[in-house]
Amino acid sequence: MRPVGEVQSVLMIGFGAIGRHVARLLRPEISTGRLTLTALVRDLGKHTEHHGLGAELVQVDSPEDSRWSGLTADVVVECAGGPAAKSFGPAAVAAGIPFVLTSVGALADQSTRRALLAGPGDLHVTNGAIGGLDVLEAAAQAQALNEVSITTAKAPRGLVQPWMNAEEIRRLNQLTPAAGPLTIFTGTPAEAIVKFPANVNITVALAWATRGLGFGAVADDELMEAALHRTGVEIRADPRQEDSHHEITATGPAGEFAFSISSTPSPENPATSGLTALSVARTLRTCMAGLRRD
Repeated sequence: MRPVGEVQSVLMIGFGAIGRHVARLLRPEISTGRLTLTALVRDLGKHTEHHGLGAELVQVDSPEDSRWSGLTADVVVECAGGPAAKSFGPAAVAAGIPFVLTSVGALADQSTRRALLAGPGDLHVTNGAIGGLDVLEAAAQAQALNEVSITTAKAPRGLVQPWMNAEEIRRLNQLTPAAGPLTIFTGTPAEAIVKFPANVNITVALAWATRGLGFGAVADDELMEAALHRTGVEIRADPRQEDSHHEITATGPAGEFAFSISSTPSPENPATSGLTALSVARTLRTCMAGLRRD
């Protein structure tokens, strides 16, 4: 893996629901020849119906695959989940390639976070399925936030976890709208990522945005570690909730802030928030615009 000179090539890790949605959003650039998109997949046979989205599909299992070293890109964007982020992300950054992280939950793992911050490639973190983080980031950098919290409500079936006992699973599956929402977790992103690894990218994204102002990888790592243990998280099972709903609150010298977000599902997969792909496409475009200025 090595960078190329002109900003025109994007390498996407994964081509699932989020990746395909991003490809559709990048159609203006792809169709006019301003951008080429290559997507890495683990099994080409599972993507026979996905060749009409403007992406060249290449089968690569890991950064140790010999085909990885022969690829070129201006930017690498991850759309394949935490394990892929933890393997391909550090490899891209170490090769000097800017890396756009979608599975923000990977930043909760300190060794992964340090590798992604080590450079020489730059790390670009998406906001995922929530918005309003720019104003909170500005306030946090001015040390003007004292408390930050997020409450997430999802349909009960999407919150069942392998570690739950039979009674906990039964309670979730039998929860009725009349019973109202059930709080099943309160804590911090550092604790939530252990119990709900597929549901807390947004909590880690909030911690990242409100970590404060750091200069250099070491400072960012320390600030993020503190934010992971400071940000409040509440997860609710709500049988009335068809789509995920998030409420963010923050208070401090900068003021009082409250954001409520309910995004529509992705056109590629109703179980995935459509806002995630929108955030990835925006982050990717911002990253490429910065490279053009350089």
